[in-house]
Amino acid sequence: MSLSDLSRTEKRVLMFGGKGGVGKTTTSSTTAVHFASAGKRTLIISSDLTPSLSDIFETTIGATETPIPSVPNLWGLEIDPDEVMRRWKIKFGPQIYEASQVFVDMPYDDVVDYVALAPGIQEEFMLDFILERARDGRYDMLVWDTAPAGDTLRLLELPYKFLSHLRSAPKVYLGVRDKLQLSRVPFLELIDSWRTLSQEITDFFRDPATSEFILVTIPEALGVYQARRLVGDFARFGLDVHHLIVNNVIAEPDSQFLRQRQSMQQPYLALLAEEYGERMAITHLPLLAVEIKGADRLRRVEELLFAP
Repeated sequence: MSLSDLSRTEKRVLMFGGKGGVGKTTTSSTTAVHFASAGKRTLIISSDLTPSLSDIFETTIGATETPIPSVPNLWGLEIDPDEVMRRWKIKFGPQIYEASQVFVDMPYDDVVDYVALAPGIQEEFMLDFILERARDGRYDMLVWDTAPAGDTLRLLELPYKFLSHLRSAPKVYLGVRDKLQLSRVPFLELIDSWRTLSQEITDFFRDPATSEFILVTIPEALGVYQARRLVGDFARFGLDVHHLIVNNVIAEPDSQFLRQRQSMQQPYLALLAEEYGERMAITHLPLLAVEIKGADRLRRVEELLFAP
């Protein structure tokens, strides 16, 4: 099978995830090239702390949306956490400072920097950063090359956990208001805006009409076993996986070494087919003899990944 059914998708975000080193950047970059070549204005984003988009497209891609010269209609972005926080401070800094003045008298930068250190804030607004680009109308498709598996799941769970925390926060601040006999508590207004944002983020990335998670693995023990755990973890999060890419499959062995490797891979391929063949489109991407770098080689992979 292939990803050909995604060619007709109306989804706005395709997320590629899995264990580190299984080919997320290759498959997500190939998919971005596919949609851009079909005429869709496409943005490929990497949230990995060691992004490889610049390397695979052989052009400099940084923390700002950058046109990729070799592929019309395609832009790249390697998310810089510092840039995300800078934008977060611009967006929420004035509200935070105003709210804090009820309780403390501190310089603006000290207050905002302190709140920015709260657990989950950076991850929460990284998702907001991505969501803004999915909704602002400049792009038809957003392809997200996510961080290694555990980090991605934690990132997607944070808005839900943040939302749970915010549900109890008003009780705390109302208690403070009564204790200090305050007429109003601006933090409540700020919490309401963050609660709305967290709900929007959670709903968007869980909604099968807007987002799709594509799992990438390799036919080896560590890759397959982690992929199985991820399927269960994402199901508990409320996100079903419908596409599984198995990378580096040995299809035509022409040496004793490759025949042995193929023999090693077969039980893992059979396991994946037995467990997920009925509910996922499983795409085998063969092991290639060349390094995948540059638009021409990505288009070669596209022919395999999106074969009719």
